[in-house]
Amino acid sequence: IDERTLFEVYYPPFEGAVEAGIGSMMCSYNRLSGIYSCENPVTLGHLKNELGFKGFVMSDWGATHSPSMHQGLDMEMPVGMATNALSLAIRKVNETDVNGAVHRILHMMYDKGTFDENITQWDSKKFFINVSTPEHIDLARKFSAEGTVMLKNKDAVLPLKKGAKLAIIGFATNDSLSYGHGSGEVPPSYFVSPLVGIRAQAGEGAQVTYNSGENIDEAVALAKDADYAIIFVGASASEGADRKNLSLDGGCRMYSMDKKLVQCEGNDDQQNLLVQSVAAANKRTVVVASVPGAFLLPWAHEVSSILVNFMPGQQAGNAIADVLFGKVNPSAKMPITLPNKENEINFDQGQYPGIRGGDNLVHATYSEQLLVGYRYYDAHNIEFDTGFPFGHGLSYTEFAYSGLKVDGGAVEFTVSNTGSVPGREIPQLYLSFPASAGEPPKQLKGFQKTKTLQPGESVKVQMALRARDTSIWDTAQHKWASVPGTFGLSVGASSRDIRLTGSMQV
Repeated sequence: IDERTLFEVYYPPFEGAVEAGIGSMMCSYNRLSGIYSCENPVTLGHLKNELGFKGFVMSDWGATHSPSMHQGLDMEMPVGMATNALSLAIRKVNETDVNGAVHRILHMMYDKGTFDENITQWDSKKFFINVSTPEHIDLARKFSAEGTVMLKNKDAVLPLKKGAKLAIIGFATNDSLSYGHGSGEVPPSYFVSPLVGIRAQAGEGAQVTYNSGENIDEAVALAKDADYAIIFVGASASEGADRKNLSLDGGCRMYSMDKKLVQCEGNDDQQNLLVQSVAAANKRTVVVASVPGAFLLPWAHEVSSILVNFMPGQQAGNAIADVLFGKVNPSAKMPITLPNKENEINFDQGQYPGIRGGDNLVHATYSEQLLVGYRYYDAHNIEFDTGFPFGHGLSYTEFAYSGLKVDGGAVEFTVSNTGSVPGREIPQLYLSFPASAGEPPKQLKGFQKTKTLQPGESVKVQMALRARDTSIWDTAQHKWASVPGTFGLSVGASSRDIRLTGSMQV
């Protein structure tokens, strides 16, 4: 990866974490430019210097390969008795490095309250105590509902009418893919399935029937006899266990680190056929996708409504029911691009999965540089058919944008609820650099969620552009450099739904 791409594309999330006051970060197993991450003086130096990180860096489990305290590693995991302990014993690190690492670790432990409670001995029984509270549960439900993106809602099929006849179909209905796996896995103390959540809110006189989708003919028969057909589809991925492609067919089949096949329940290898068959039988078919990332939607034109709730958590059922029945008006936007087809960005083997070199290592070259995600789609003018653009997300109401004003780095405009129900919008601000800068066509520089707007209500939205927002990374000077010239401003509901345009001079 070249230095400019590191700073402009890959470092900003870490920089945001630093600005938020994060206490520690972890270096991973891979090499960057031939050097292991936990002993890479360039990237660890960028973290602690240019990004201003004052916390401590720990290694992933077993990711330390040589004495690396001097290069920026502070804590070796899991036991801290291999490489750096040995280097201390034979004095390959100096006292200054040791003191610096100890200071950073202890400073953050005190800062984050680790030593607030006087603990003389660890009680292993505490590990099994359920510390969840009603407030935690309510928050899980709120986050899941507000994080659900509505991609499509033809003829206003959603929200569902109470007391209707509902056919709930798909393996993910009764045992939804609610959370990720690997190091970040946190199994909940209990789980509310979509089937349970929907039944609780379906209303008096409602008929809610369920079919796993394993037998498509039975699912179709159930859908034909229902007012609405709601299909829950899913895919899974994990640390050390990726999907082989972006199709929902086999999207729940992944090869884990020990090469064993992990499979979701039910007829998960025919999810696309299931959706298409049910949609042909019921014109009011709603699809809910619980997915770990991008996926293909070949049936996008055949269904009425599409919701994506990613990994929805332990309150998945109650949260999705809140959205389906209109208790919560969806307002979330897509944080990724959903492609029309496999490998739409035309990466080659050298980019992914990489080519094995003479050193017997697999080398992956990020030759796309700055053209990642929506930036590539914009640069190559790729239109969306069955896919959906970055930043897209619908509401049960409508919003109008007006009155763009630009004064230096201050941007102001008005968002109005022109629909019939209360709702919140997330306007997005994109910036286009002068052509001489060599940047993608436009880049997201700000977004803001409005308050709940009543029908007919308006709100002024203000966003501020920093000097950094109009700068690029200068690889010769190794610092941010302001770009002079005329910048284009675009304000919209997604990267492709631009409502207002303007310009500013730097």
